[in-house]
Amino acid sequence: MAFILLFAGFETTVNLIGNGVLALLRHPGELARLREAVVAGDEGLLASGVEELLRFDGPVELATWRFAAEPLSLGGVRIGRGDPVLVVLAAADRDPERFRDPDRLDVGRGDGGHLGYGHGIHYCVGAPLARVEARVALGVLLRRLGGLRLGVDVGELRWRGGLIMRGLRSLPVRFAPEQVTERQ
Repeated sequence: MAFILLFAGFETTVNLIGNGVLALLRHPGELARLREAVVAGDEGLLASGVEELLRFDGPVELATWRFAAEPLSLGGVRIGRGDPVLVVLAAADRDPERFRDPDRLDVGRGDGGHLGYGHGIHYCVGAPLARVEARVALGVLLRRLGGLRLGVDVGELRWRGGLIMRGLRSLPVRFAPEQVTERQ
């Protein structure tokens, strides 16, 4: 359990923060909205923002392989007993039947229900810790780094390879030191 928390918790949290910062940089209105709330001490919008970033571009794209315990039909597709089933969490979190305007980033969305940390018996045991880590990291970043912007063209960003995790190799940013803000 300790190994899982350390390894899986580190990788997913790093990817959550990196993917989340990139999403905010690509949506400057939401970045400004969240920064204003954070500087004003609105922890509620920060918590909602983390949930939205998990939904919008979470660190885990696919669930681990599952196998059908019994024959079933899903979406018109016949799945036999023992057949492999792969759930695409990223697609579920963009489902227009579940999320209104799913391709729009809205840090105040507040309806939760995403699958960023799984569901049911497969819910991530480290989710509460990852949420706290993301809130702390994003809060500090938004309070201290004024004028935050991408340091390279978005096309130059490189993603780590893999089937389950989604994260950047690096996220070069720039900021203006004279615009650094600190909550009193």
